[in-house]
Amino acid sequence: MRQPRRPRRVFAQLLLSQTVVTVGVTVVTAGLFLAPVSSELDHDAMQRALSIAQATASDETIARAAWARDSAAAQRDAEQIRLATGASFVVVTDADGIRLSHTDPGRIGQRVSTDPEPALSGRSVTAIQQGTLGRTARGKVPLRLADGTIVGEVSVGISDDSIRRRLLKMLTGILLCAGAGLAAGTVATLVLARRLKRRTHNIALADISALLVEREAMLHGIREGMVALDERGRIRLANDEAVRLLGLPADEEHTGRPIDDVLPPGRLADVLTGRLTGADLPAVRDDRVLVVNRMATAEGGAVVTLRDRTELESLVRELDTTRGLTEALRAQDHEHANRMHTLLGLLELGRHEQAVAFISEQSGSHAAVAARIAEQVQDPHVAALLAGKTAVAGERGVRLRISPATHLPDAVVDARALLTVLGNLVDNALDALAPTGGGRLEVTLLAVGGTLLVEVADSGPGVPPELRERVFEEGWTSKEAPAHRPRGLGLAMVRRLVERTGGRIVLDTGPLGGARFTVELPEALHTPADGVAPVPDTPTSAAAPAPGAPTPLVEA
Repeated sequence: MRQPRRPRRVFAQLLLSQTVVTVGVTVVTAGLFLAPVSSELDHDAMQRALSIAQATASDETIARAAWARDSAAAQRDAEQIRLATGASFVVVTDADGIRLSHTDPGRIGQRVSTDPEPALSGRSVTAIQQGTLGRTARGKVPLRLADGTIVGEVSVGISDDSIRRRLLKMLTGILLCAGAGLAAGTVATLVLARRLKRRTHNIALADISALLVEREAMLHGIREGMVALDERGRIRLANDEAVRLLGLPADEEHTGRPIDDVLPPGRLADVLTGRLTGADLPAVRDDRVLVVNRMATAEGGAVVTLRDRTELESLVRELDTTRGLTEALRAQDHEHANRMHTLLGLLELGRHEQAVAFISEQSGSHAAVAARIAEQVQDPHVAALLAGKTAVAGERGVRLRISPATHLPDAVVDARALLTVLGNLVDNALDALAPTGGGRLEVTLLAVGGTLLVEVADSGPGVPPELRERVFEEGWTSKEAPAHRPRGLGLAMVRRLVERTGGRIVLDTGPLGGARFTVELPEALHTPADGVAPVPDTPTSAAAPAPGAPTPLVEA
């Protein structure tokens, strides 16, 4: 059975490919260098032969011997020059091209093997030619008397063997240089491959593509936001959920940009950049509550994960409200039992008229409270919230009052946002009154055209002026956080919601002596221009003072 082929590692693949490339480049470079060197050696040899020929032709003794066809004198002088210069041959001819000298005396008196006409016509010639002594580099010049008469030619040759010996000497140096370059390239390739091996953890080359595909599927498939940052705090990548939660620019415009350029200043930017450290840090982005964790990488960057706790935070708040209502119902059940015992005693004593009055009084008080809330607050969601908060406040011993100036028509544009704002402000006031074990709480809702004014004031200790801006910061709280949810997010979320709609929120000291939050929400109510008929103002709302003015209170 054939064994499956083992995937090639990046280290081995790079080492093999780089070695092949290095060898190929070295061979090609050496070849390209040798080609012009050989041609240059041939040219140098021809120029040397021409120089020897010119020097020989300048000797008048040789010229007169050629004119007289004195081969003995010509042979003697030519051989002296050949031995002195190291040329392969120095041949002197007469005007007919007959040799008067030659390294082989037997060839004297014969016509030269190559064409003498160019030199005999007065031109100097260089060439690589094949003659009786083999392949040589030749230089030929005309031989002249003192008066300029051409009486023959001088042909000097340098053997190809001497040229090859020079080339071989140079080739050795070239090969040594090429070998040194090849060795250096191989060592550099080995070092680079080993470094890449460490960086890639010796994974197979085929696995890189698979890992990339799996990473993309994982990043864009998980329901948590993930942002990768480089060592300079710039975004390297962000998955789809992170883009949605952070509200980053689409079409990869955020890639390569610092966090401070794509996010406004605040707690969220501080957590992502590492200026604020910790685990499971809560932060607010628009109307979303996020839990952020940042982990540094070995390269100096970081990976940030984001979890959306908005719905969970809403459920926790509903759970807290339900828990408060449960406690209120339990207390009411206990109070109801006490009333039943009182009623039973009155009946046993035969005081029937007092029993009837007692029943009417008890049933009428709760009905009056519900009727008053429904009359002043005509939006069912807000009315239900105030009714529930009234019960919770009563259980905690707090008197929650709704100002008679309050009037909210059933024309709320975004009931969810209003419930978030009002619920957080009431809860914050109840928490402020909890340590004192009692107190008063006032809620005012006033419609002015399409603008809604919300005021929540309490009789608690209040907020010092120097802390009135800090209470809106994410994560800042003066209370101990419960185990099931973090503190310091409610007021930050309220401020974000208010400012996002173009409104404003102000914290000061109220008429009850404690903190007072005043919220202005423009375009929070439908107007006749929107095609929604507003509910006519009641006499109570028509005479309503501004939220900041002292008003008589009606207990709800």
